[in-house]
Amino acid sequence: MCLKLRCCTSGTSSDNHDEEQTEVANKPKLPIVYRKEYGVRFCGLQRLHPFDAAKGGNIFRLLKAGHLIHSDDEVHQPKEITTAELLDVHTKRYIGSLKWSLNVAKIAEIPPLLFVPNYFVQRSYLRPMRFQTAGSLLAAKRALESTTGHQWAINLGGGFHHCSADRGGGFCPYADITLTVRMLLGSGRGIERIMIVDLDAHQGNGYARDLLEERGRTVFIMDMYNYRIYPRDQEAKLAISRAVELKPHTEDEEYLRKLRDGLSRSMDQFRPNFVIYNAGTDVLKGDPLGVLDITPQGVIERDEIVFAMARERSVPLVMLLSGGYLRSSARVIADSILNLNEKGLLPVQQ
Repeated sequence: MCLKLRCCTSGTSSDNHDEEQTEVANKPKLPIVYRKEYGVRFCGLQRLHPFDAAKGGNIFRLLKAGHLIHSDDEVHQPKEITTAELLDVHTKRYIGSLKWSLNVAKIAEIPPLLFVPNYFVQRSYLRPMRFQTAGSLLAAKRALESTTGHQWAINLGGGFHHCSADRGGGFCPYADITLTVRMLLGSGRGIERIMIVDLDAHQGNGYARDLLEERGRTVFIMDMYNYRIYPRDQEAKLAISRAVELKPHTEDEEYLRKLRDGLSRSMDQFRPNFVIYNAGTDVLKGDPLGVLDITPQGVIERDEIVFAMARERSVPLVMLLSGGYLRSSARVIADSILNLNEKGLLPVQQ
């Protein structure tokens, strides 16, 4: 089934997170955000990290094959986020530290990067991540600006939940989630209760450190993760309003039961008016870093649960992809998005 959508086009042409001005005027668009520059490539060195550096592009091609998308013009393409915009959250010291390949190598967890000239690291790794970071902001805007009661958007990238204002790590160089929260709170659209639903296999410690003082007031974090793996950040845990800690090799039945219960309770308790869904697929069985045993069908059901609960409560939702280290992850994500469409959870926007 093909979904035909029309997306709100409010905003100014000077907005650095609006889509490229070359788009065809008034052309219907899916609230999906992606551009080919998302892909990370540096002479094969990306293969030294299990992360699928071409995941966004692979998903995009699969959505085309599934007839949800027919052309590049049907999705929103972000511009590269600027240094000035990054400094809305990041410290100058941290942004300056990215000019040294050694520091970037530690964040990307690819040691040979320290021998690569920084201009090449910037172009091949950090620039794609800046596009993805801008994509998270643009997707949140599109979800917020929809004129229907069921607002959503998906960024085929982003979800860098290990990065905080002054520290990167875990392949996460920019704090796109913190930036998105700050943008939403300052949007003037009445967003004052944001729920972060983090279902990546790893604890989301970056934005948690940034948002500790917002806990329970303007931000509610529900984080469901394998507590025996990276990062085991005790200080960041203080920001979590509902922690659902999983043991290694947790399977579908237990996982989905805990998700339904935890998410329902969280929604009823906090009553958010915006949801940031960090939809990591490193929960899949066989993922070398997540160490959980969720099947592809379990991930599809998981996403359906999150979207359904947001729709039932008429809460805008933006989905970010976050981690997922199997090459098969792109297929699972594409199948999940196609399933959301088939189940009517991606409603037409007017």
